[in-house]
Amino acid sequence: MQKQFQTQTEDGAVTEEALAAINRYTQKDLTADEVFVFSAVLCDNEIDRDFERFSVESLQTLAPLFAGKTAIQNHSMDAADQSARTFKTEVITDETRKTSRGEPYTYVKAYCYMPRIPKNESLIAEIAAGIKKEVSVGCAVEKRICSICGADERKTPCAHRRGKTYNGEVCHFILENPTDAYEWSFVAVPAQKNAGVTKKQFADADALFKAVRNGQTDELTLSRADLSALAESIDALECAAADGAAYRTALLDAAVKGFAKALPTLDNRLAEQMCAPLGTKELKRLGEVLESAAPAVYVPQLCAQKQNESPAQNGDFKF
Repeated sequence: MQKQFQTQTEDGAVTEEALAAINRYTQKDLTADEVFVFSAVLCDNEIDRDFERFSVESLQTLAPLFAGKTAIQNHSMDAADQSARTFKTEVITDETRKTSRGEPYTYVKAYCYMPRIPKNESLIAEIAAGIKKEVSVGCAVEKRICSICGADERKTPCAHRRGKTYNGEVCHFILENPTDAYEWSFVAVPAQKNAGVTKKQFADADALFKAVRNGQTDELTLSRADLSALAESIDALECAAADGAAYRTALLDAAVKGFAKALPTLDNRLAEQMCAPLGTKELKRLGEVLESAAPAVYVPQLCAQKQNESPAQNGDFKF
């Protein structure tokens, strides 16, 4: 059977750990400069275009079976079509993402390498450019279980038809008990929508912001985890921006009041216009300067007399 997914280049230097894993499959030890490394989502637990899906248990069984397996073109059995080799696999569960059945999205991720030789230059360029992206796996499973009645399609075929809805549930077959993994191939249209070469993952939102700031955004693709981290970071930035806006408003009000104290004849609207272009630091400094320049005793213009003026002082003029 064949299932299809997508791939992703692994940007950055090849680590010593990855190189050690790669050299387990080589006749001579290769250096980091001699290999091109990329990763691919091979299969997941989502219902695919054939109305089949792998169970999580099947994915856990399949992952180690793909270690060491070759990558080819269009499932061709010709040795000349061998392109890369898988040196590491892992099963990943994305708790932030749900399948159409409401289960946590789980997938097998493969790390692959190919030698940087003239023969592979065009394929490497196509992978990096996103042309060679979709992939398909070739494997064998022992059971195909009907999602409606639980019958094994191979042993006791039932009357349910894949893709048809029964009591609100779309019939599909669950692939159980994988027995072998043959290869994976670059294809044009994968059966599994999410299978293929994967793009670089960002360690956190700061790393993503740095990539955007440095213009590293050509054909940028974000994972669900990247989007979640980015959303959280944007929320935090919006809260910080609101706090900053409130602080600036307070500084602006203080500066205008400072003008009113230091220069009582200055119109408040003119004071606001003068203060508006200033930055936060300038507003803060201006408020401090105006506060220190204001008269020690501030007397309102309409005040009839000072509050500490004693009526007894005018006693001689009373009749």
